[in-house]
Amino acid sequence: MKNSSVIKSILATLLLSAGALTASAAGAKVQAMMDSTQLLMGRTMTIHLNIVEPADNNTGHFVLTKDSTLIPEIEIRSITTLDTTDIGNNLRQIRKEMVIQSFDSGDYIIPELRYALGKDTILSDKLALRVLPVNVDQMETINPNADVQDSGSRWWDFLPPFIVDYWEWMLLAIVVICGGIAAFIFLRKKDVKTMFRTPEPVLSPYEVAMRDLNILKEKNLWASGNEKEYYTDLTDILRIYLQNRFGINAMEMTTSQIVSELNRNEETRLPNRLMKQILEIADFVKFAKQRPLAEDNNRSFQYAVQFVEDTRPRVIADESTSTEGDAGKNEKNDKPLS
Repeated sequence: MKNSSVIKSILATLLLSAGALTASAAGAKVQAMMDSTQLLMGRTMTIHLNIVEPADNNTGHFVLTKDSTLIPEIEIRSITTLDTTDIGNNLRQIRKEMVIQSFDSGDYIIPELRYALGKDTILSDKLALRVLPVNVDQMETINPNADVQDSGSRWWDFLPPFIVDYWEWMLLAIVVICGGIAAFIFLRKKDVKTMFRTPEPVLSPYEVAMRDLNILKEKNLWASGNEKEYYTDLTDILRIYLQNRFGINAMEMTTSQIVSELNRNEETRLPNRLMKQILEIADFVKFAKQRPLAEDNNRSFQYAVQFVEDTRPRVIADESTSTEGDAGKNEKNDKPLS
């Protein structure tokens, strides 16, 4: 009876211990997922690990071999913890990344990853991986981020890694550079055209006035009954001429003010009578609504042309011509009287 009671107590203790262990590992699990089932030999791949464990447990860790391999043909390069999240029910979720690498081609079964949780060990699922072969002289040029679907290689596999990683920025830089070059060429071409373009000749006040008078004559306004428009254009041409030729702000002056201003100028004192007659007839037409005779219209135009001709700048004779003329006069004067 004594031995029977001892055996019962031992069994009860074992059952309690097993219950405690089961409770400590309740809800714990490990999930493992790979980016792809194929890996180019010499390149790396990430296994994403999702661990759920009791929130009060700080001893959880993966049980790895001494040589840090999953199997002899597949090495573990690093294990990184990304984040830890409390998911309730006294549980927490831990996300890790395991980077692996292989230099041996072939088909492999990665065994369950063992995660030690106190006295318990949680196992993940098995993973299948195919390592694709590659030529040895291509090992340094193949892009490690290439998505390999078969044993053949693609043209972008031979690009340097930094081009594949930052191709968007490089494309943007190329577009900006090309745009800058195009803008420079366009502006440069425009500047060259401007540089070699023959500048338009600057017309003198006399030339502008005569041009505008000829245009007005071709309109033949007074002959079609538009005397008011005719005299308005005629006087505006003359007022602009006075502004450009003598600096008189005639556009803002009345007829009497213009006549008074012209009387004070030596060059315009004599032709002022022509301007006075034109402006007086124009005032009658524009303000008194009088209709002048055809002779008056024609005479006003002739007076305008004569006023511009009489007040145009005079060309000064060349000094050499003047000197020769003076010499000839002196020779003539030096001849003895007969």
